[in-house]
Amino acid sequence: MGRITGFQQFLQILTVPDNIPIIAMMILVMFFTYIALKQGRRNDQLIEHGHRERIIDEMRK
Repeated sequence: MGRITGFQQFLQILTVPDNIPIIAMMILVMFFTYIALKQGRRNDQLIEHGHRERIIDEMRK
């Protein structure tokens, strides 16, 4: 009998049908967190360059 590595055991836990929606939710949370941080950085750059009024225009795109 072969040994089960930690990674194989981790994959077995992840692929249990009850855990699939949780994994999808985690991916969505990471995606939208990335989008929010990217937009926040862009807004900070606009403020630093004195273009505070352009933030609303950027949000409407």
